[in-house]
Order: sequence, then structure tokens, then C-alpha cells
Amino acid sequence: MTRLLNWLAQMIAVTELNLRTLRQRFVSSMVAVVGIAGVVAVVVAVLSMAEGFRKTMATTGSPDTAIVMRTGADTEMMSILMREDVRVVADAPGVRRGPNGPMASGEMFVIVDLPKRSSNTTANVPLRGVGPNAFGVRERLKIVAGRMFEPGRNELVAGRGASSQFTGVDLGRTLTWNNTTWTVVGIFDAGGTFSDSELWCDVEILAPLYRRGSSRQTVYVKLDAPGSFTRFRDALTTDPRLNLKVVRESDYYAEQSQMIVTLITTLGTLIAVVMGIGAVFGAVLSMYSAVAARTREIATLRALGFGGGPVVVSVLAESLALSLVGGVIGGALAYVAFNGFETSTINWQTFSQVAFAFAVTPRLVVMGVVYALVMGLLGGLLPAIKAARMPVVSALREL
Repeated sequence: MTRLLNWLAQMIAVTELNLRTLRQRFVSSMVAVVGIAGVVAVVVAVLSMAEGFRKTMATTGSPDTAIVMRTGADTEMMSILMREDVRVVADAPGVRRGPNGPMASGEMFVIVDLPKRSSNTTANVPLRGVGPNAFGVRERLKIVAGRMFEPGRNELVAGRGASSQFTGVDLGRTLTWNNTTWTVVGIFDAGGTFSDSELWCDVEILAPLYRRGSSRQTVYVKLDAPGSFTRFRDALTTDPRLNLKVVRESDYYAEQSQMIVTLITTLGTLIAVVMGIGAVFGAVLSMYSAVAARTREIATLRALGFGGGPVVVSVLAESLALSLVGGVIGGALAYVAFNGFETSTINWQTFSQVAFAFAVTPRLVVMGVVYALVMGLLGGLLPAIKAARMPVVSALREL
């Protein structure tokens, strides 16, 4: 017990001495701090992009909203429903009733071209034809500027994200596709969900333009309660007249996010590994420099009876302290520079643009700090071992 207490006392004394003399090694210490901070900032920023996209898609769905498509269709673009199918879906058990009847909206989803404000390059923007119950089904959507489009007219309303990301999507401006001119009469806010990336118009105007007649691609349905989903789905999927697929809205959009989130997360991991290797080498050089600067000090301590273990711990503690500072700075930089930053990227499953905001969450910042500590541990290990194995006599000759 006495031996252990003596070892702990030595470790605390040497570590405290190391940390107190950090200012004497300011330049080399800052090299390690800046390098690790840069790695953490980049990695957290990249991962926050995936987190923001996932958050946008995950919050789009509501558990009491269902989407009905043709069996075998993975996305709205691949589905087609006849008018009779839409009527049967609206009358199915479990559908909520509103002042205007069943809260069901037969819709069309097509892609139009618009230049991005940031790069002026052409992007695929989702244009959705909706019926009068569309806003009732999506209760969070609200017109925040202008007004709702009038049925039967070439007018459209745009999501807040679409308005901020794409050129020409401004209140009062006109847009032309396929020799048809549309006027933007309103901007709506969907609470940061996927709908914020969309343009909405009257489905009765849109369908003839794309020669879809009376067919629709999907039906969005508001249910009595989340628990009504099973009854609603079973009623449609067991009806021999129908060939339909029923999914919760939340599940549909969560699945839509998987591919792009996996892609960005993989990219972020590769960046973390490559840049991390460079940061570890930077930490190694900084700690070797620190050990070299303290050769006489370490030799004196060893001559006075301090063991190699406390010296190893003290060097590692210095490396971890510098890494912790770098990690915190990097996380803070990523938060200040990127949290809430709005951009758009393509959703490869619908080939349309999705506007979203980077989300630097506490979990990502903690991950960045932990990664910084791992880099510091690896970077300080070899210099610590070198310091512990330093020949006392040779080092004392330098005094």
C-alpha cells in the first residue's frame, strides 16, 4: 500500500509540474492544439451534414399519417393510382373526417429544373400537385408569406427551404416549365421538414400537363390516431380489388434518408481517419519536442528516485490536456460555423433536391472531443515511453 501511495504521489507531482510549465513550450503545444482542432472541426462539420439531413427526413413524417402507393413502388415517382383507388382509400376505416369529408389527399410528384442560388447550377426541384385537403393532412404547414394558390389557376406556393435555395422562387415571380408559366403566390413553412424543399400547385392543373389524366401517384391520409394504422392498412391490403402498399409517413421518410446518411457518414469517417493520422503525427512531434526540452528535468527527477511510470503518465497527461483543448476548440468552431447552415443536396431515391440545415448536436461534439483524446493518447504514447527509458546518467551529463 505504501508503495502504491508513493507511486501516486510521484505521478501527481510530475504531472502537475508538466502542466504548470506548458507555457514554456507554447509554440510546440499550439501546433498540436491547432492540428487536432482542425481535424475535429472538419469531422464534426461533415457528420453534422448527415445529422441535419437525417433530422430533416426523420421529422417529416407523422405517426398518424399514412402514405398509400402502388404495390412494388419504393418512391412516389414509381407509383400510379387510378381515380377509383383514391376514392376507396379515402373511404377506408381509420381515416379521420374533417369539415370537408375524409382527410385524404391524392397527389402527384414530379421534378422540375431550377438553378441553385449558391452555384447557379441546375438542380432537380420537387413539384407536388395537391388537393384541397393537403394542408389538413400536414397540420404543421403554414403559409408565412403571400397566400395559398387558387384552384384552377397556374399558381404555386413554395416551401421556405426551396425559396432560400433556388433562384426565382420568390413571392410574385414567375417560373416556366414545359411552356407553362407559374406564379409564386405564397411561401409556406413546414418546420424544417422535407416539404420545405417542395413547390406545391393544384393537382388538377398539374396532372393534364404531364398527361396523367385522373390518375394520382400517392394518397396522403390523416388517421384517427396512430393506432388506427394497422386497421387502415389491413383494410386496403386485403381488399381483392386493390393492389396497394401502405406505409407510415414517418417510416417512408426515414427510409429515404438511409442512403445519403450512410454515404455522408462513410465519407466523414474516411476524412476522420486520414486527417487523424496527420494530427497524430503532429502530436507525436510536439510531445517529442516537449520531452527533449525537459531532458534535464526528467533526468533530475529520475536521479531523485522518481520512477518511469509517473514520467509516462505525466507525458500522456500533457498530450491529453492539449488534445482536450484542441477538441473543445474544434467542436466550438464547427458549432459556430456550421450549426443551422442551410444547404441542399440530392436525394438519390427520388433524384430531387432536399433543403436542410447542418445540425451540430451535443452528441457530435462529444464524439469529436473523444476522438481528439484518442489522437492525443496515440500521439503521446511513444514520447512518453522514450522519456521513461531515458538513461539517467547520459541525461545528467547535459546539465
